[in-house]
Amino acid sequence: MFEGFETRWVQLDDASVFVRHGGEGPPVVLLHGHPRTSSTWHRVAPLLVRRGFTVVCPDLRGYGRSRGPAATEDHAAHSKRAVAGDVVAVMRTLGHDRFGLAGHDRGGAVALRLALDHPGAVSRVALLDCLPLTEHLSGITAEFATRWWHWFFFAQPDIPERVINADADSWYRGDARSMGRENHAEWREATRNPDVVRAMLEDYRAGLTIDKRHEEEDRDVGRLVRCPALVLWSLKDDLEDLYGNPVEVWRRWTEDVRGHGIDSGHHMAEQAPEALAASLADFFADEPE
Repeated sequence: MFEGFETRWVQLDDASVFVRHGGEGPPVVLLHGHPRTSSTWHRVAPLLVRRGFTVVCPDLRGYGRSRGPAATEDHAAHSKRAVAGDVVAVMRTLGHDRFGLAGHDRGGAVALRLALDHPGAVSRVALLDCLPLTEHLSGITAEFATRWWHWFFFAQPDIPERVINADADSWYRGDARSMGRENHAEWREATRNPDVVRAMLEDYRAGLTIDKRHEEEDRDVGRLVRCPALVLWSLKDDLEDLYGNPVEVWRRWTEDVRGHGIDSGHHMAEQAPEALAASLADFFADEPE
């Protein structure tokens, strides 16, 4: 995977972030979702390099090979604000003060927070298979609660760790053929690590508490994403079924947004890499002189 890319750990005040980076040209950061690692981008990242970009793929705080601090009672140590700060610091360490940004799933929540908290750092943002957390939580339906029940299970103290760690392979099921052998092996190693499982659960606990409050504060003061935004969603997943056209939801959070569906299941970077890379490359290349 990632032929021609370099790997390193970036040491921050309270986190150690594992990152893959390669290519030459305008920088683009790719943020993975749950329960993946940066290796989920192994088919997309080389395609973006060929299109003339520098591509940076970090493991989010606590996921994969990245490590963060111990969990805190208020979950702030694993908040999207904390993780967004990691990404900005990593990019500055690599020599990039401003960059394009794409986030999938939970990485999309980090991308939103980063674009809101650090608007000067983000030139363009792509939001993949995600909505603001408060859009989900402010209108919970029985259908949403049934399909996305894991959000609320993960928020329980201690119980989900015990359940998942008892048989992580049965809980986190993946297919080596569709994921790619090396990506699957990296993902499987991560999900078998109790420290990683705890951090991934803290991500969800933060989502229902401190992250929710941060988004509510943004909404109360009318804070919007100022840079151009691209919304992409998997046509074979349930986001459009639950919410209609996701672009219309994102209009409440952005000044300039466009988007379309991708013919894929939820893990579009693995299942439809060519279509995803083409959409991202066209979007990030569309910069004014």
